[in-house]
Amino acid sequence: MLNNSSKILFITMMIIGTLITVTSNSWLGAWMGLEINLLSFIPLMSDNNNFKSTEASLKYFLTQALASTVLLFSVILLMLNNSMTIEINNSFTSMIILSTLLLKSGAAPFHFWFPNLMEGLTWMNALLLMTWQKIAPLMLISYLNLKNLLLISVILSVIIGAIGGLNQTSLRKLMAFSSINHLGWMLSALMINESVWMIYFLFYSFLSFILTFMFNIFKLFHLNQLFSWFMQSKVMKFTLFMNFLSLGGLPPFLGFLPKWIVIQQLTFCNQYFQLMILLMSTLITLFFYLRICYSAFMLNYCENNWVISTQINNFSMKLYLICTFLSIFGLFMISMFYSM
Repeated sequence: MLNNSSKILFITMMIIGTLITVTSNSWLGAWMGLEINLLSFIPLMSDNNNFKSTEASLKYFLTQALASTVLLFSVILLMLNNSMTIEINNSFTSMIILSTLLLKSGAAPFHFWFPNLMEGLTWMNALLLMTWQKIAPLMLISYLNLKNLLLISVILSVIIGAIGGLNQTSLRKLMAFSSINHLGWMLSALMINESVWMIYFLFYSFLSFILTFMFNIFKLFHLNQLFSWFMQSKVMKFTLFMNFLSLGGLPPFLGFLPKWIVIQQLTFCNQYFQLMILLMSTLITLFFYLRICYSAFMLNYCENNWVISTQINNFSMKLYLICTFLSIFGLFMISMFYSM
């Protein structure tokens, strides 16, 4: 296992790799940043002595290496075309580049590796994969002007993310399909402008952090654990499921705010068909979130007489409760601030 200094080193290199990609003024520099990011994240994935994590890191490496190879090939084609050595269709090359970036971010229809990979990760690594590892590919996608292909990916992402989560009992796979659905919303925001995408990404990262932080503390990986574990505290049970609903985008929780902004911007751009698909998929995701929460909100729910005691330090509890308070009442506070 990695010691703390090695973890700090790899996390720092991962951050540097992302920053190199975001700040690069050439495709070759962006590719180099993606590779640094990839080679820094793999040791973090295979940190614990678990067969699933080793398998997940191998799957991640093969998928990202394939995407990086095709990306480098496309970049070389673009450079040859710009130097007038050979004549290449730029739109075709841009389509290949966009496909590789969608594969790297885990968007549909290149999402097949993502849920299986999430199943073999720890919660903290899963959080990094759902949030930080999407920054570089999404920033590079914003440089490409391929609205039609991006629209197809948006529609497929929100539909697959919604339907894929219906039959899941694994919390990690549930979060993976939720991430694919949110990625569709982020790509929609990216088609409008970068500011809307950044706002949505920040809110999504915050809400994902709350849930994964709690899952990591109590070592929760399956739905049936929720109903036996959280009976020891009514407050913990209700706050956890409130965060679920906030991540799903149910009003009046904080998770509805970024969706509200995207809905407003799509309405201004007259993108009614795309908006209808996004809203229908969100209703499906809210359905399976509500189905999970239904038994928790039942007053006469059958509870176990035995409880599993879990030690949680005061700092973690205070951090969780503060984040949960912001998640539940954040939209109210923002509304009151703007109405003053």
